[in-house]
Amino acid sequence: MTVPTPPAGAEARRGPLRAGDRIQLTDAKGRHHTIVLEAGKTFHTHRGQFTHDEIIGQPEGTVVTNTAGYDYLVLRPLLSDFVMSMPRGAAVIYPKDSGQIIQMADIYPGARVVEAGVGSGALTMSLLRAVGDAGELISIERREDFAGIARSNVESHFHGPHPAWRLEIGDFADRVAEVAEPGTVDRIVLDMLAPWENLDAAAAALAPGGVFLAYVATTTQLSRLAEDLREHGGFTEPQAWESMVRTWHLEGLSVRPDHRMIGHTGFLLTTRRMAPGVDAPVRKRRPAKGAYPTDGEWTPEDLGERAVSDKKVRRVRRDAERTLAVELGDATDGANHGTED
Repeated sequence: MTVPTPPAGAEARRGPLRAGDRIQLTDAKGRHHTIVLEAGKTFHTHRGQFTHDEIIGQPEGTVVTNTAGYDYLVLRPLLSDFVMSMPRGAAVIYPKDSGQIIQMADIYPGARVVEAGVGSGALTMSLLRAVGDAGELISIERREDFAGIARSNVESHFHGPHPAWRLEIGDFADRVAEVAEPGTVDRIVLDMLAPWENLDAAAAALAPGGVFLAYVATTTQLSRLAEDLREHGGFTEPQAWESMVRTWHLEGLSVRPDHRMIGHTGFLLTTRRMAPGVDAPVRKRRPAKGAYPTDGEWTPEDLGERAVSDKKVRRVRRDAERTLAVELGDATDGANHGTED
């Protein structure tokens, strides 16, 4: 009887903790530290230290006590923990939005998905988990340095290359026709400044009934995209929403909302591809066009985003590649002090 091959990355998330594993340490106040285990290394803060060897070989859920008597709970990080602590150059899509994208875009095992605007690879990992080893995810990123960060992060999470993933460099409109035959893509997910510029390319790539989903940061982008989708005529009526997450304080009878919450991060918009040659029904009450710019290229600064310097991107890329090398057992030197989330 043939034993099935475990899905990519599954074996690395089971069993005793090993050298090369990324772990999350939680102290008594709920603060997190993320480190990669290395034989012979030491984790230290101003509150004492302990060796990685004290953890290696132990099961998850272990508690380690440092030299000053402070206890740390030891667990492998969940995907949401990994995303928030991994090296990143560009802003990441938060886990709350990744979950919505997987559900509302109907990303299923075996699906053929194209994403553009990879950034640091946060959404990529969720998409790969959803399509599975038998699916296909083609990620297109304009910046080679961002693509390098994303590759290191994704391969760190899955402990090596994922069999369903292809990472391409270039503009979506130029590359999508080269990497996918027309009418063969099941889902398209865009995270970029001006997704409306790529509607023709997306329509050509999508199969009839395929889902187009865009993640945008501002109401101006949302309005422009919705109007251009209606004008295009090859898509169904767009739907848009946002999600906000509020955690709760739980202690005895003191049960109340936390003072801080994850509010607005971005808007999600979905629509479906019409059959070739069939126009979407005209809305009976078409909204008036808004006052938004139609010429010129949008920049992150136009939307109030902070520009990411080339120096920071180079540093983050080095950190991501260093972390990947440690996790795959190729690193030979360097201290591991951990990162606090």
